[in-house]
Amino acid sequence: MLNIEIDNGSGFCFGVTTAIQKAEEELAKGNRLYCLGDIVHNGMECERLRAMGLITINHDDLRELHDVKVLLRAHGEPPETYELARRNHIEIIDATCPVVLQLQKRIKKQYDANSQQPIANSQIVIFGKKGHAEVLGLVGQTHSDAIVIENVDEVTKLDFSRDIYLYSQTTKSLDEFHRIIEYIQQHISPMATFKSFDTICRSVANRMPNISQFATKHDLILFVCGRKSSNGKVLYNECLRVNPNTHLIEGPDEIDRQWLTGINTVGICGATSTPKWLMEQCRDAIIKME
Repeated sequence: MLNIEIDNGSGFCFGVTTAIQKAEEELAKGNRLYCLGDIVHNGMECERLRAMGLITINHDDLRELHDVKVLLRAHGEPPETYELARRNHIEIIDATCPVVLQLQKRIKKQYDANSQQPIANSQIVIFGKKGHAEVLGLVGQTHSDAIVIENVDEVTKLDFSRDIYLYSQTTKSLDEFHRIIEYIQQHISPMATFKSFDTICRSVANRMPNISQFATKHDLILFVCGRKSSNGKVLYNECLRVNPNTHLIEGPDEIDRQWLTGINTVGICGATSTPKWLMEQCRDAIIKME
C-alpha cells in the first residue's frame, strides 16, 4: 500500500487566502462581483469561484464598466486602474497583498525622490517577470520608467555608470536575487550609487527550503500547480532539482498510473496558488488507482 503525504506547508499564502475570502463574502451576499484578472493562477479554483458567480474581466472590459463592484486580486494594480475606477464610479474591493502594497509604496517613494534630482541619473530596477500582474503594478508606480530584468543574464543591459536602486517581485528566487546583487556590486561605477532592497515575501521564500526537504522524503513528487503561476515554477524547479522523479500537474486527471510503478511513497505539494482541496483530490485519485 502506498504511503501518500500532502505537504502541510503548501497551499494558499496569506494574500491569496484574503482575496478569495473577500470574493466569497461578497458573492454570499448575492452581489454581482467582477475580478480584474484571474483571482489566483489556478484554473480549477477560478472555475469554483466562477460557479459561485465571480466574473473575471480584463482591463479592456474594465473601461466599459460603470457603477459596479470590482475586486483587485493580491497581485496589485498600477495607479491608472484606481483612476479609471474613480472615473467610472466603480467600487473597488481591494485585496492587494499587504506585502505587495508596501513594495508599491517604497518604489513610488524612491521614484518621487529621484524625480526631484536636477538630472535623471538613476535607474529603478525590478527583478521580476515581464508582464506579470504584480510587476505591472510595480512599474506603474514609476510611470513605466522602471527597468524589469527577468534573470541574472539580463543584468548586463543596465547602465553601470548611473545610480541603481534594485527591488524584487515578491515571489522571485532569493538566491537569484543575491546573484544579481553580486553582479551589480562588481560592475557598478565608483561614481554611482547602488542600493538593493530585499522585497521578497518571506512566507514564500521560506517555502523553498521546506519544500526541498519534503521532496527528498518521497519516491515520487506530484507538484500541483497552475502553469501560469510564477511562484509555482520556482518551487516546482526546486522539487525537480532535489528529486528528478517530480511531475507538475494541474489536477488529478493528469496523474499517470505508470508513475506509481515500483513506488512506495508519494509526496503531494504545490504553490501559494494551489488550494488544499485540489491536493486532496489528487491524493484520492491515487488511492483509487491502487
